[in-house]
Amino acid sequence: MKDTYKRVLVKISGEALAGSNGHGLDYETLKRISVSLKKVYELGVEIGIVVGGGNFWRGRQHESMDRTTADHIGMLATTMNALALADAIQEQGVPTRVMTAIEMRSIAEPYIRGRAVRHFEKNRIIVFGAGTGNPFFSTDTAAALRAAEIEADVIMKATNVDGVYDKDPHKFPDAVKYDELTYLDVINRQLGVMDYAAISLCMENKIPILVFNLNDPDNIFRAVTGEKIGTTVKE
Repeated sequence: MKDTYKRVLVKISGEALAGSNGHGLDYETLKRISVSLKKVYELGVEIGIVVGGGNFWRGRQHESMDRTTADHIGMLATTMNALALADAIQEQGVPTRVMTAIEMRSIAEPYIRGRAVRHFEKNRIIVFGAGTGNPFFSTDTAAALRAAEIEADVIMKATNVDGVYDKDPHKFPDAVKYDELTYLDVINRQLGVMDYAAISLCMENKIPILVFNLNDPDNIFRAVTGEKIGTTVKE
């Protein structure tokens, strides 16, 4: 086993939680992901998770909607996903906590860095909801921010492709996959791994990013144990 990661931040898109349905939650997908996360947990790796909300809400649903309002709705969508994923992980017998950037004390803990670190010390998985708690910032930026705050060794970004390509592999059969990139490669080539705010945060804090396919949830386990998958973005 590659003994590299003590603490990881896994970024899971909302679309990934929808499975083949494309919308809402797919419970078999939630179960597969939680089983894989349990395997990682049993290795002694501390796990934080940031979830997106695209399976329920994506940006402004109508151009006349206020951007701040739309982003707040998106934060609520991520919280629904956080609660669902945490419940699935709990079903596997793994202690899990949901922490949200917007206070919702009746359903989740407010995010406080010191309390999050304490959860890791008590061997709990944390699912972070509500993004950064601020409009105009993506959940990718939330993942970079939380990774920096909790001093994660890596951000594992689970997507619907098996890495980073020079163009969309779903549209272009001749798309070329990269095994490794630098942060500046991603910015200069406009590769869309994460938004610029997220990439800048990772670059400033020297947090590597691993982009891989979540269609097989066991890829999380493979990545943690050192199997060569996906694309790595680093210095």
